[in-house]
Amino acid sequence: MTDIGKMLIILGIILVVVGCVIHFGGKFIPFGKLPGDINVVGENSSFHFPVMTCIIISVVLSVIANLFFR
Repeated sequence: MTDIGKMLIILGIILVVVGCVIHFGGKFIPFGKLPGDINVVGENSSFHFPVMTCIIISVVLSVIANLFFR
């Protein structure tokens, strides 16, 4: 059970750090407004899909996961 506890603590710290980066880093990194993000605005509706933002977040999380779980 101590291994699960340690893993939960580390996961919690990672989530807090990622949350702070997203909250405070929005001024410096325009998440959702990068080139490659799809934004279609019509008369009565709009559609937004952050393709490039998803790719960048996926790459960063993959690198972090590979560093921790090797």
